Formats: sequence, structure tokens, C-alpha cells
Amino acid sequence: MNNIIFIIIDSARYDNFLKAKLKNIIKLGAIEKRYSYASWTSPSHYVLLMGLMPHKNPTKIFASEVYKNELSLWTQRIGTELSFKNFAPELSLPKVLKSLGYKTVAKVSLPVLNRFTGLSAFFDDYKLMEKHNDFAGMINEIEFNNDQPYFYFFNIGEAHYPYVLPGENPLDYPKIHGVHGVFKHMDDLINHTGDQAQSDNQTTFFNKKMLKIFRKKQISCIEYIDGLMEKLFNKCPANTYFIVTSDHGELFGEKGFFGHGPIMHKKVFEVPFVEGMLR
Repeated sequence: MNNIIFIIIDSARYDNFLKAKLKNIIKLGAIEKRYSYASWTSPSHYVLLMGLMPHKNPTKIFASEVYKNELSLWTQRIGTELSFKNFAPELSLPKVLKSLGYKTVAKVSLPVLNRFTGLSAFFDDYKLMEKHNDFAGMINEIEFNNDQPYFYFFNIGEAHYPYVLPGENPLDYPKIHGVHGVFKHMDDLINHTGDQAQSDNQTTFFNKKMLKIFRKKQISCIEYIDGLMEKLFNKCPANTYFIVTSDHGELFGEKGFFGHGPIMHKKVFEVPFVEGMLR
């Protein structure tokens, strides 16, 4: 059976992916435009861990056929016949792989995906990285054992706001809470007693110049991630199948939107998708 490396580049928007100068990810195959099932991190990752990849938005076909066709590809990815009865009732990809003898390992960057959520079920090892932009650290920790296949699930945070690389200071940009931070500071926000919670909030929308800078920074982060892929490729055995995609896109001022989440805009659903083994 193949080892599986499943990489989610958080917030990486499809057209930004195309603008990035890529040398390594493209070795896996052609980059497709696909569509996320959700516009923010948690629900999107839930669907991905069901084994459903971002979809192609096909017309004149029942949704059930889309799901069936997508799940059938896991036989090819794993390299062995797969009974889809194994997906029920948990509807969990790590559960299926674990039942086949895989060592299941997840390393995530965003606190909203921490191990206390239901997403950690059926992983032998599930770790929230200390820094949100430590793909290099994930690669350093990767290991394989010839006695069993490995499933690695990586959520990479470099391309997520504030789009800072190691060595850059995230405090150079306004702090914008995601849903995890909102829950964390909810009491202060409701009671208006937390000075820190008040000062952390970005209340003024970014101007066009800053939005352009942020978009360029995300492209730079994608290029940085692509550069690290060479080291990852070198650490993986020949029988390793790679999947690289994003959980959702990102808005940089289009129609007055920034970021992702409670946004209905096509760019927040457009994501890159590439899969395959090294040629």
C-alpha cells in the first residue's frame, strides 16, 4: 500500500496559486481548479477528512454520483482494493486507513483544528504546532516505518492571514481573530472589560494598497511552501502518494470582502488541487 501525504495549504486561493512560481508541486501533476464544500476552515476540513476532495462542480449529474466517483479514487491512491462499507458509519478517512493498517498522523497549524475537536478522531498522533507557520517543522518530524504504511495529514498555516513567514513578525499587522479567538475572548467582548480584547480587534477595513500587499504576500508564502516540498519529497519513500489542495480561498477586497468565512463569493470557494506520485 502507498504512503499518503495529504497537504492542506490553508486559505490558498486558486488564482494566487497560479501566480506563484512553482517548481516542486507541479511535479505531481497538473493544477486543477476545484471548489471547496465550505468557505472556512473547520467545516472544510471535516469534509476532507471524510475522504471527499474539493469538487469539480459538474452539471447534469446527481450529487450521489459525484461522491461515489470521488470516493472510488481512494483505491488508486492507496494502491489496494477498498470496501466502501468501511466508511460507514463514521464517514472517516483516517478510520478507514487505520483499519487497513496505516499509522495515522496529523499536524495542524490553526487552533480551531486543535486535538480537542472531533477532527482528531482516529488519528494515532494529532498535534497542533506551536507556531502557525511551521511547515518546515512538520517536515522535520516526518518519519516512516517499512513495517506499515503512513497517512500524514498536514494543515499548513503560512498562507493564512497575516501571511508571515518564519522570521517575520506577525505583530506588524493588525490582529484579526478567527472563530477560535472569538470564542476565547467572548466574555471580554461581551462585557467590554478586556483591554487586550479591545485593542486586538481590527475595526477599520484595509485600504486598497494594503490589500494588494497582502495578496502578494500570500503568493510569496505559497512559493515558500513549494520550496519546502523538495525536502519533503526527499524524505518520502518512492511509494508515496501526494495530495495538495486548500480548504478555501481568500478575498482581497473584491466586492468589499476580505478574508474568508461568512462570505458568499466565488473566489472564496475556488481552490487549487493537484495529486499524484513523483514522476
